[in-house]
Amino acid sequence: MTGAAIRWLAKPEEHDYPAALSYLSLTHDESTARGLVLKLRRAPVSKFKAKDIFRASGLSLLGVSNSHIEKDRKKIKNGKELSPLLLVRDKTNGKVIIADGYHRLCAVYSLDEDALIPCKIA
Repeated sequence: MTGAAIRWLAKPEEHDYPAALSYLSLTHDESTARGLVLKLRRAPVSKFKAKDIFRASGLSLLGVSNSHIEKDRKKIKNGKELSPLLLVRDKTNGKVIIADGYHRLCAVYSLDEDALIPCKIA
């Protein structure tokens, strides 16, 4: 880790939910996507290790040269709080969908793969 503490907001930012809806509308019909976002709004915040979220999602780590990841790494370095991730369990495929927060996850993982990340999961 870089020595900078990773700080988190107590709850996701309001703009994270429309972003999650946009993404989930690609993988689900509109009604299901809206229902999942409603569940995310109501879900408590849980914590999972960065490396476990990656493993459960099956996604690849983006490089630190990605502009969104660099922006989040700068936030961490400057002591700014990040928004918790929004995750959905895809029971059919045995995966976790990162509905919002993929770039934040990549930024945190690049600094500390064992970091506990606050998430809402539906």
